[in-house]
Amino acid sequence: MRNDGTGALGGWTVGMTLAPGQSLSNPWNGRNTGTTGAVTARNTDWNGTLAPGAATTFGFAVTASASTAPHTLTCGSP
Repeated sequence: MRNDGTGALGGWTVGMTLAPGQSLSNPWNGRNTGTTGAVTARNTDWNGTLAPGAATTFGFAVTASASTAPHTLTCGSP
């Protein structure tokens, strides 16, 4: 996540819809809500405030029964 704006971000979210048969696990540098279907990753307590030009990274593992990309991906701030 990168803040390209002119003001500080007080938190961030990334939403995605996983394909059928996909499951999210083992997030790092973020917290997730849900593990299948519509999933949202959010900042942790220590990486939520991003000054203009600042960035942070996060990740997770996805297991799947087939090789497919998530259906949708959205980024924003709460």
